[in-house]
Amino acid sequence: MKDSAFPAEVFNAMGYETAHHGQGQWNGVAILSKVGLDDVVAGWDDDGPEDTDARILWATCGGVRVASAYVPNGRALDDPHYTYKLGWLERLRQTLVRREDAGSELAVCGDFNICPDDRDVWSPEAWVGNTHVSEPEREALRSLEAWGLEDVYRRHHDEGGLYSFWDYRGGDFHQGRGLRIDLIMATASLAARSVDARVDRDARKGEKPSDHAPVIAQFD
Repeated sequence: MKDSAFPAEVFNAMGYETAHHGQGQWNGVAILSKVGLDDVVAGWDDDGPEDTDARILWATCGGVRVASAYVPNGRALDDPHYTYKLGWLERLRQTLVRREDAGSELAVCGDFNICPDDRDVWSPEAWVGNTHVSEPEREALRSLEAWGLEDVYRRHHDEGGLYSFWDYRGGDFHQGRGLRIDLIMATASLAARSVDARVDRDARKGEKPSDHAPVIAQFD
């Protein structure tokens, strides 16, 4: 939604400070914090061209640098949006290399539109040749891990069949046909402080739910 339509007053009444970067119907990211919001940056903080999509927002919350990210979908392997997706992920990596310290406490959270490995896909065979599972996308995610980010959910859960997204079509949620594409990626020092991570599947069962379920991590 547009920034002017974001219900900041509702969250303020609940004790949250908010930052929002949106552009209307399709793209938008937000950060809510009860421990302060400092050094808020909407979009890319580099010398490159402005991203026409509202896909990343940065803020420092209680000493932890947080990025709320909405990685491009990619659509199809031969679609220009797929090239845009890979370029976007590389720009994220370069931003981290240039601006951030891998030894600091930082988290990049949101819809990555990538299944890290085959455990995160309901049927790897059915997804061959599609976005979300292609090797270049997974390699881009591994490059973020090589810089110093860790998939916090995987620290606590090693098994397959754990998903955060189910398509609305065909009763995918009830059929168990899901993908794990929503990630909390944290630097080692922050990931080590995580005590739990889970997907709130109940949120996917409500009236007119999102096709994504919230991913929640707790830190001591």
